[in-house]
Amino acid sequence: MPGTRYHPPVKRSVEIAGHKTSISLEPVFWDLLKDAAERSGVPLNAIVARIDAERLEADIPPGLASAIRVWLVLEAVRTAQ
Repeated sequence: MPGTRYHPPVKRSVEIAGHKTSISLEPVFWDLLKDAAERSGVPLNAIVARIDAERLEADIPPGLASAIRVWLVLEAVRTAQ
C-alpha cells in the first residue's frame, strides 16, 4: 500500500500535562502510536506524555514529533526481538 505509506504529515491535537498541543506526524506514525497505546492499555495522550518526559531529559531535546518517531522505531525493534 505505497499510497497510504507515503503521505504528508497530519496535524492532530493531544493533551500533555493538562494542556493541548498540536503534533504533525505522517499517518503511518499516528497508526503505530495508536497501536502502541492499545497494546499498553493506556490512552494515546499518556504515551505521548511519556515520550515527552523522556525527550526532555536529553541534553539537547528533539522536537516532540521527532521524539515520537524515534520512540516508535525503537519500540518496533524491541518488540521484534
